[in-house]
Amino acid sequence: MRLKHCHNFQDFRTLARKRLPGPIFNYIDGAADDEVTYRRNTAAFDDVDLVPNVLAGVKDIDMSVTVMGQKLDMPIYCSPTALQRLFHHQGERAVAAAAAKYGTMFGVSSLGTVSLEEVRKAHSNPQVYQFYFHKDRGLNKAMMERAKESGIDVMMLTVDSITGGNRERDKRTGFSIPFQLTPRGILEFMIKPAWGINYVTHESFKLPQLDDHVDMSGGAVSIGRYFTDMLDPSMDWDDVAEMVKLWDGQFCLKGIMSVEDAKRAIDIGCTGIILSNHGGRQLDGSRTAFDQLAEIVDAVGDQIDVIMDGGIQRGTHILKALSLGAKAVGGGRFYLYALAAAGQPGVERALELMRTEIERDMRLMGCRSVADLSVSNLRFR
Repeated sequence: MRLKHCHNFQDFRTLARKRLPGPIFNYIDGAADDEVTYRRNTAAFDDVDLVPNVLAGVKDIDMSVTVMGQKLDMPIYCSPTALQRLFHHQGERAVAAAAAKYGTMFGVSSLGTVSLEEVRKAHSNPQVYQFYFHKDRGLNKAMMERAKESGIDVMMLTVDSITGGNRERDKRTGFSIPFQLTPRGILEFMIKPAWGINYVTHESFKLPQLDDHVDMSGGAVSIGRYFTDMLDPSMDWDDVAEMVKLWDGQFCLKGIMSVEDAKRAIDIGCTGIILSNHGGRQLDGSRTAFDQLAEIVDAVGDQIDVIMDGGIQRGTHILKALSLGAKAVGGGRFYLYALAAAGQPGVERALELMRTEIERDMRLMGCRSVADLSVSNLRFR
């Protein structure tokens, strides 16, 4: 399958699976425990039907949204994710460039493989920094100051990852940074030699956001150990309130799932919350962001920007989330498979397909702008 033959999420996933060694593909594709929540994240959209209005005069479509003070030309953005240069040597550079072309937001992770300064200098579209809270408070402050100096628009604190999820696919292959592969994992790399050639013929793999603070050279430091050894499970609302005050700008919490927590985010001064279960990669059996969306929007949607992240594969999924009151939606795997398949052209095609689907679906719904979407356009099964 070639890139021009990729027409949807599953096509990109198929191509990524062909090109990536098994351990790396499964790092993107896998989730926690039995992966029930991962599957449910997308299946949840099937429980709600769209009810279109016809003869609405939809010659021109405006799909732009404003979220946390950032104007986006389309209502989906590229959520920050870790280790992108393992999936394709361009990594975050490809994602940032593609997001800039389509006028949407992107982000760099604390576990990103390109520095947030580099992509900030290269592109002016809205950029977020996805941050983990470390045991070392000095490290937290230094990383926030660095993000502020680089011109990051939104600070995004992930709050559902104070310890790593039980990702059994990674355990079976020995996926870690540096690699500490099991025999099965070694075999899966051997049968995909093109990836290895590409990996060793480009710049060395780094984690620039952590290079000044963490020695990754001595022994195998797995992603699981990073979460277990460096992140602070004692993080509480007082800690986050201090961060919000120190940042003094657009600040969102990613991983909020309850009305109670949404209200507390408002109390400490957050400007956005992202409903997310981390793509099913943390607590298996947790509720989906889409299933929680209406309840949280009803409770706090007029006080804080509510964003939904998880399970997005189609333009219709985005319209359903917007109809329930989400200001925008984030997605990870939808562009990561495309990145793995073809680098920047792959991410651009994934965004183009999403934009085309959203525009077509809004026309079919009889909606000229995102503001026309409401719960009246939905029926729950």
